[in-house]
Amino acid sequence: MIFLIVVIAILCILLVLFGYWFAMSAVRGKCPLCALKALRPSRKITIDISEVEDYDNGVAKTPPMGWSSWNTFRNHIDQDLIMETAQAMVDSGLAEAGYQYINLDDCWQSSMRDSDGKLQGDLGTFSRGIPALIKDINKLGLKVGLYSSNGTHTCEDMPASLGNEVLDARTFASWGCEYFKYDFCHKQSISGDCPVIEKIELTRLDGEDNEKTTSVFIPEDAELFGKAKVINLSKLPSGKGIGYLNHGAGSAQFKIITLPQGKYALTLVHQKAYRLKDSYAQVTVNGKMHEVFFAHGKGFSDSGRTQLVVDLKDGENIIKIENPVVTIADSSYIQYRRMGQALKNASREWAEFTGTEEKPIVFSLCEWGTARPWDWGAKAGNMWRTTHDIFPMWTSIVALYSMTIKLYQHSGVGAWNDPDMLEVGNGKLTEDENKAHFSLWCMMASPLMLGNDIRKLVDGNNNPVEGNSTLKIVTNKQLIAIDQDPLGKSAKLIKKITGVDVLARPLANGDVAICLFNKASRTRNVHINIDSIMADDYLQAQAASQYEIHDLWTDERATTTTISVSLPKHSVKVYRVKQA
Repeated sequence: MIFLIVVIAILCILLVLFGYWFAMSAVRGKCPLCALKALRPSRKITIDISEVEDYDNGVAKTPPMGWSSWNTFRNHIDQDLIMETAQAMVDSGLAEAGYQYINLDDCWQSSMRDSDGKLQGDLGTFSRGIPALIKDINKLGLKVGLYSSNGTHTCEDMPASLGNEVLDARTFASWGCEYFKYDFCHKQSISGDCPVIEKIELTRLDGEDNEKTTSVFIPEDAELFGKAKVINLSKLPSGKGIGYLNHGAGSAQFKIITLPQGKYALTLVHQKAYRLKDSYAQVTVNGKMHEVFFAHGKGFSDSGRTQLVVDLKDGENIIKIENPVVTIADSSYIQYRRMGQALKNASREWAEFTGTEEKPIVFSLCEWGTARPWDWGAKAGNMWRTTHDIFPMWTSIVALYSMTIKLYQHSGVGAWNDPDMLEVGNGKLTEDENKAHFSLWCMMASPLMLGNDIRKLVDGNNNPVEGNSTLKIVTNKQLIAIDQDPLGKSAKLIKKITGVDVLARPLANGDVAICLFNKASRTRNVHINIDSIMADDYLQAQAASQYEIHDLWTDERATTTTISVSLPKHSVKVYRVKQA
């Protein structure tokens, strides 16, 4: 009985505290129900991106192919190892097979930014500097990728790019970087909170002295949408402001028609309140969005001023204020798109500045699949991680495949599902497991980023190591052609037969790639009618009286209507199929 009384008392106290918070939030101009939505563990984006254009920076029209330093070398990389790897890429025949990127993962950078605040290579292990290294690798006909994180530090606690997106993007572009992996360590999500806006002020910056007057617009001048409303707030000098702008609750829109064209300081005069992190707003001026962060903490006064510089045109100008952030996916989308836009602008601006051909930068979102990046990644970059990190173990490969194969409809030209780098040749994977791993990534139209020590694929005479199993697997031209097919359709899991996954993907010339994947730990016998696969609407294929099937691992060909095969454990069969 005593225990029950204590529980009831605690619940009553919590209910009272919740009621107090709820009431005070409303009094302070917050939408409490909207704020509660942010407490749910939702991974779905709530921002309407239906009208946002796809990223499309002109590159990665097929899944990128290359090599990354992380899987084998992790934080132990230097300029000599990278140059040796680049040379091995050429000497082994990998470059000829389509692998073109040499990607430096974490720990290429110094722990110090330079005197201008720019990232720089490690002053010891990359003493020649990253620009010189990139030039030397470019001379081999290869491209170079770099790495940072969407956080305060990288995963190895090096300087990262959150808050420095424009500066870092310009640095990468000036160095000639053509691939950029953006990780998710030490992330800081954007708050859905937004302060009450007491008024906005516009001050002309580029006019004559007598024109530099300030125009003030009060809450009654705004058109309000959603739950946004004018509230009374005694602590503000004017006693009122626009509230309920938090967590996607509503927006305020000012129509400015009285000011001449020019550059203006836009001042948001707002309520200050105690906060544990910066609050946030998006201020869109004539379609151009500006991000504004309001400092956390609490000063001695109740009113604050936060500024940005905007351009106004002659005639009507629309200024919209809102905070659309509700979920972690909203925050991730905004931050990754911010870096993506910075990269696009930087490569273009650098080409214009130097009078050289633009080198667009492939943008790889390494968000680990935490916030369903497949729902919004095509608006932010060229490819997105669908999973956490891969390891050279069969269970890891099967797990990442199983998660990514479900997402086949989200992948397409210039925008790819990425189940992480290849582990072919690493760990204790068997030859069948390496073949299966490579085949599955090719079937899923995944980026093919080698993660092994490719220097071992070249002999002492700078020639490919004859008979090397790893080299044979990753240079299989027929499988690479499937991965690089210009139609860009990922494989779909069509059906399961006695524990064997049957995958198929349509190809640009009308052929269909079919993969039989035995995940089991024993041999499986499969007998399947090809018509039963072709009937799936996703393939847009026509039934035929006979099919020509081409085994892409043995190079054997046959004309048949069925596929009958015995699959050893952890193995695949991959066929290119067309009407006979």
